[in-house]
Amino acid sequence: MRGQHGKDRSALAFTFAAMVLVTAFLGGRAEAQNIDQILDGSFHSMYNLQFDDALQRAEAAKSIDKDDPLPWVTQACAVLFREFDRLHILRSDLFASDDAFVARPAYSWTPSNKKAFDDATDGAEKIAKMRLARDKNDAKALFVLALVNGLRGDDSAMITKHNLAALSYIKTATGYSDRLLALSPDYYDAYVGTGMGKYIIGGRAAPVRWLLRIGGFRGDQEEGVRELTLAAEHGRFLAPFARIFLAFNDLRHKNRAEAKRKLAELHQQFPGNPLFLEEIAKCDNPSSGQ
Repeated sequence: MRGQHGKDRSALAFTFAAMVLVTAFLGGRAEAQNIDQILDGSFHSMYNLQFDDALQRAEAAKSIDKDDPLPWVTQACAVLFREFDRLHILRSDLFASDDAFVARPAYSWTPSNKKAFDDATDGAEKIAKMRLARDKNDAKALFVLALVNGLRGDDSAMITKHNLAALSYIKTATGYSDRLLALSPDYYDAYVGTGMGKYIIGGRAAPVRWLLRIGGFRGDQEEGVRELTLAAEHGRFLAPFARIFLAFNDLRHKNRAEAKRKLAELHQQFPGNPLFLEEIAKCDNPSSGQ
């Protein structure tokens, strides 16, 4: 009888251990899903110009898992997008031609926003690099590092106009994106960084492109549009940003009907953002903007 009781206790112990493992596994999956759902809401609020809500959601996601760098970089996205909105940077006029982009003005950050942006990107980078040190193929870490450098490149290119710094960040972001996409080709949000880099560099004059190519910078506007289209059609967090930029590219090439279609879809999805109606007006009345 003692032997049977021992067997029963062993079976119960094994069953309990198995239940603990299954519960932990399911709990981890539920936690990850919960974070992603919160961040979906944060990005939606950001595109809808509800920045306080976007930042609050990112902060809530940070508290769920201290080892997840994505909430930190989501916070950085919201801060940068808020600054873009304040400065009226994200407009098709900036991308109307290569000359228009080259002639763009330099701006200054609101100091509190710059500190928030730097704190968020630094925090995301620190966590992502720690994860990458443990696993060089950590897809989330590679994605976050691509985003961090892409956001810093956006700041340097479109706010402070530090062109050399922007190119350096673009190159680093593209490197992380290439590593990620080699491992996970369906990580479509990563195509925003590679596509934007190729598009911007591809718009430089031929001698400049040649010099940049020697330095390891790739530029090809058609390839950039192709990659942005992949992000727009299949991405999760950055798909709306890719669609905004593709609509601007349509306006640049006088394809106003297609630009208007994209902008109308964006307005329907984010009715709180007046940018889309303003850009639709340019489609209907080209002299107002283009």
